[in-house]
Amino acid sequence: MASYAAREVAELLDGSRAATVLDGGRWSDGVWWPVHSPADTRMVIGEHAVSSPDAVEAAVGAAVRAFPAWRDLGAAGRASLLSVAAAELARLAPLAARVIGMEVGKVEAECAVDAGGAARLLEGFAAQAEAAMAPVDLTADPATRPADAAVLHRAPVGPVAVIAPWNTPAYLTVNMAAPALAAGCPVVVKPPEAAPLAVTALLERLAAMLPPGVVNVVQGPGAPVGEQLVSHAAVRAVLFTGGVVAGRRVLTLASETVKKVHLELGGNDPAVVLDSAVVDDTLLRELIAGSFSSTGQICYNVKRIYVHRSMYDELVDGLSQMLSDLVVGHPFDPQAHIGPLTTEAGHARTRRLLAELDACGAKVQRCGRRASSAAWEHGYFVDPHLVTGVPPDAPLVLEEQFAPVLPVLPFDEDDEAVARANRTEYGLGSSVWSRDVAHAEAVARRIEAGNTFVNVHRIGASVGSVPFGGWKQSGLGRNHGAYSFAACTEEHAVIRFDDAARSLPGLDRWSALSRKEPGRV
Repeated sequence: MASYAAREVAELLDGSRAATVLDGGRWSDGVWWPVHSPADTRMVIGEHAVSSPDAVEAAVGAAVRAFPAWRDLGAAGRASLLSVAAAELARLAPLAARVIGMEVGKVEAECAVDAGGAARLLEGFAAQAEAAMAPVDLTADPATRPADAAVLHRAPVGPVAVIAPWNTPAYLTVNMAAPALAAGCPVVVKPPEAAPLAVTALLERLAAMLPPGVVNVVQGPGAPVGEQLVSHAAVRAVLFTGGVVAGRRVLTLASETVKKVHLELGGNDPAVVLDSAVVDDTLLRELIAGSFSSTGQICYNVKRIYVHRSMYDELVDGLSQMLSDLVVGHPFDPQAHIGPLTTEAGHARTRRLLAELDACGAKVQRCGRRASSAAWEHGYFVDPHLVTGVPPDAPLVLEEQFAPVLPVLPFDEDDEAVARANRTEYGLGSSVWSRDVAHAEAVARRIEAGNTFVNVHRIGASVGSVPFGGWKQSGLGRNHGAYSFAACTEEHAVIRFDDAARSLPGLDRWSALSRKEPGRV
């Protein structure tokens, strides 16, 4: 088995290993699993610890001990520390991006967004902390009467479990951990076992810059490590990003101790191209970027396109021509648009979906060009595929494929397009495409999804000023801004009556009650 002795991995981690982190230090029980390169599975790029039950218990215990002081530091004090830590993460971002490329297989530009975005998120949530945690005085609201005052406080729940996905490991880990930390909650993070190296290194640096026990990391698979963490009675909230099946398991386990749960799960995002759209290079490039970025492995990538029949052939021909220039290569190949899939399971699922398409009579067009940098026989590489003639109830249409395989289906009426877009049990993102904005927005309002974009659908379209999350089995709760703070805090209303007897009716039947003098009956 070859070892990938990359300078970046060795520099970012201690000996190319990602260890359990608790109380600001490192700990290992001596069990290590290798991390293989998805671009060449013969290469081992590092190792991660497998945390024992004792390690998970210790990490949660460290968070419990750290909670009172971290909570009492106040939003401004926490924000100051987090802001300094964000600058350190920004300094490490170029190095972390390279390691993410080795772990995940994303091309360099996407890894830079992942690692650099994590630092910006930490800085952003630190800046929002005071406003998000500030008391809200409701006294002036007429509905507050007859109370003399009512103030709504937001309080941190306590230790928070963060379980992160492998497709955007640094960004999505910090997207959950940062608001929890800013709110006053210590965190116990379980990085993804498929891509634990960069995110663990960043969290280790973060832990060293904060009080002991505020940031803790446990390593290993969802069962048993993640399950023990989610089930722990001292963990008061779980923030999870991942697949639907795992999300259901998290919800079941968390229900046993009745804790807050935020789930950002899968998506099967439709793009609806209306008859009022124009098929030009801009539309084609946007659809390709929205579908094939990160090799199709983004929860709110375009997963299926519905196009009005009058422009169906034009759109398919345009996509086919433009996809012929898409390059599949090694993630560090500057000519590559996409790299390999990240996991063996994803690679096998993609092969199954393509085999099923052959069986149902769909037309499957293999697109793109294979760069010489791609070790095709040793990596999880997949050609981009454009699929037409596929039945509307085929697994490729109804499932989340998480691969560079894109079905295009025609429709005749807007009602038909909306019904098909809403047919799945997913409802994360979606998009409507048209030169007629009023037409697009009218259709957009009928789609069952947390976000519907108009004339765009890719990373960066979900802006921080609006909530992000899913309907149906795409998740529970919302993040971004104040919504992220809501996931790890509780509302505490303090209501004051200066004279309850004057303010509230119904005291008459208690009027005979009075305090007796000592010794008298």
